[in-house]
Amino acid sequence: MSADKDFTYAQVAEHSTKKDLYLVIHDKVYNTTAFVDEHPGGEEVLLDVGGQDATEAFEDVGHSDEAREILEGLLIGNLKRKEGDPKPKLSTTTSATTSTNNATGLGIGLYAIILIGAGLAFGAYKYLQTQEGKA
Repeated sequence: MSADKDFTYAQVAEHSTKKDLYLVIHDKVYNTTAFVDEHPGGEEVLLDVGGQDATEAFEDVGHSDEAREILEGLLIGNLKRKEGDPKPKLSTTTSATTSTNNATGLGIGLYAIILIGAGLAFGAYKYLQTQEGKA
């Protein structure tokens, strides 16, 4: 199939089984049928969002660049939204990404503090050893 093909939300919703699985991510339609068994997070993760807009679930996990490249290989078309279709949850995705970035910054800072503390403790230990040797 061509990546230029347009799908409606109803058409995508028809493909929600392990042997026929479409996902919508950022209004692009992906045929993930061949990838279900290879997905590192397990098939259940994909099946839970099969035939639906999986943008939020995809972005919340924080997929690698390699995962995004694999996804591009599964692209089959674009979602053509109609009135009555579920709206994309873009604002939630943005705030989740911000929270993840803030948590990462805190984790790195905490790691640095622990590393500096360990260095100071080791220095104090060596200093005390030299002082005992002089006495």
